[in-house]
Amino acid sequence: MQDEGFEGRCPWCGSDPFYVAYHDEEWGRPERDGRALFEKLILDGFQAGLAWITILRKREGFRAAFDGFEPERIERYGEADVARLLADPGIVRHRGKIEATIVGARAWTEMGGAEPFSRFLWDFTGGAPIVNAFERMSDVPAETPLSRELSKALKSRGFKFCGPTIVYAFMQATGMVNDHLVGCPARRI
Repeated sequence: MQDEGFEGRCPWCGSDPFYVAYHDEEWGRPERDGRALFEKLILDGFQAGLAWITILRKREGFRAAFDGFEPERIERYGEADVARLLADPGIVRHRGKIEATIVGARAWTEMGGAEPFSRFLWDFTGGAPIVNAFERMSDVPAETPLSRELSKALKSRGFKFCGPTIVYAFMQATGMVNDHLVGCPARRI
């Protein structure tokens, strides 16, 4: 049985054209570019306590403020950069999340950059998306044993704002897990 008002696609995106486009064109598609994966992990961390649409609407502002999410540049940020970011209305201004981004950029670099970071993440799924067969939004978990394991591994390497729920949302968004509901046209990606 599908959720009320399903109309083919996963109902979490509602009818907002911006959100629908994100669902149809991006969410759940396997992403293997290590720099893009870094960006998404950071944005999911910024989302903690907020609605994803808030982050999605500010994504271009985040990209401009954080030098296109180039970890090699972000890892060199100092206190002046933190102050600049805290004053930027185009992003979520949260000191802890800003500082976590800088620390995450350093961890990404220490891991060897884009290719090793991507391989590290995808090794948790055996290199292929995990395809679930949920019929209702209420069936989709907020976290899984695998997201807890990946969260712990990321934290052990220095990443922050990457608890099991954030990591599961990240896994869904980057296609490591395909949680498009049964019957959703985007499920076939």
